[in-house]
Parts: sequence; C-alpha cells; structure tokens
Amino acid sequence: MNKKRWMAGMLALVALAMAVGAWGRTQAPSEAQSQTKPQAKGEQHVKVPVIPARPEDVSSPEAIVLADYECISGGVGVARQWARDLSLYDANARFFVTEKDEKTGGLKVWSPSWQEFTDRTDEEITKGGFVEHEVGHKIYRYGNVATVFSSYEGKKMSTGEIFGRGVNIYQVYFAGGRWWISSVSWDVEHAINEIPADLLPAK
Repeated sequence: MNKKRWMAGMLALVALAMAVGAWGRTQAPSEAQSQTKPQAKGEQHVKVPVIPARPEDVSSPEAIVLADYECISGGVGVARQWARDLSLYDANARFFVTEKDEKTGGLKVWSPSWQEFTDRTDEEITKGGFVEHEVGHKIYRYGNVATVFSSYEGKKMSTGEIFGRGVNIYQVYFAGGRWWISSVSWDVEHAINEIPADLLPAK
C-alpha cells in the first residue's frame, strides 16, 4: 500500500477516535443515559474502593494500557483488580462498543461508564476466568494527549480457548503529573475486519 495513503488513513482513524472520546466526555447526562443498557435482572453492583494510582501504572501511555489489561485479567474465580483499574480512569470516562442490532442488522453503540461496565462484566469474567493481553500497539501523541491503538487477544481460562482478538483504541491525557484514560473504544476481528499487520508481531 502507498505509504502516504496509509498514513492519511491512520491519521483519519486517530481523528475519529479522538472525536468519539470528546463526544463521550462532553455530552449531557440525559444523552449519555440513552446510550447505556438497563441494569440486567440480578446484576450485582460492584463496590469499588478509591485508591491512589500506582506511579508505575500511570507513567506513560504504554504503561497505563498494560496496567488496564492486567487489572481485568485473572484465573477462574480470581477477583479482578477493580480498585487499581479505577485509579487509571478519568471520573467521566466511557467505553464505546459497537454491536450488531439483531432486529435491524445495523450497528448500535453501547457506551457504559466505568462503573456500568464493571457491574455488567464482573461476574462473568471472574466465574469463567478471563485473560486479555496486548499483541502489539502504535501510539500517536500530540503534547499532553495520545491515542493508543492496542491489538489484543482474549483467552477463557476455564477452557484455555482463545475466543477473540481485536483492537482497543485508548484515548489518554497527561495532567497532574500522570496519565489518565478518558475513553476506550474497540472492535473485534473477523473475516472482513482483520487486525492490521503493523499491530501484529513481526514474522
């Protein structure tokens, strides 16, 4: 592929991801609510204490992304490191997940807050065991803001099955002597949506 065209495409992706992150931080509460799923029946609220961030976790864009992977990963029945994970995120952070609407066939977006995401996923990933690790990354930084494209692979620890790969797009910023995550968007790999070669290990 022509290098100039590739760079133009990547810069366009960065701009789109930053715009999505900004939208999530600035929308009114009523608008944000319309993008969240109602609490599932029987879903537990996970109480998470507020603790200081580990300096090494928030020292760079690379470090904060790897810390996030560590926090949500663990064996069968092992509690997630939610307090540590919360310390990585801006108080207004949101996730953006595209999903297929089974009724219309179109795409819809789930945009939970950090707490909503934790409440929805904690029981499932703890019970079955879940590990997600980074495969490769690229960082686009301008001053005190950065976008991290981080390819990942997920494994279900109860079976050892590799059940999914994709790309997480982290929006991070530097303030108060440390880095913060303001949003994470992701999509999964499939036949017509392969992980770019530059986000995979060199062969």
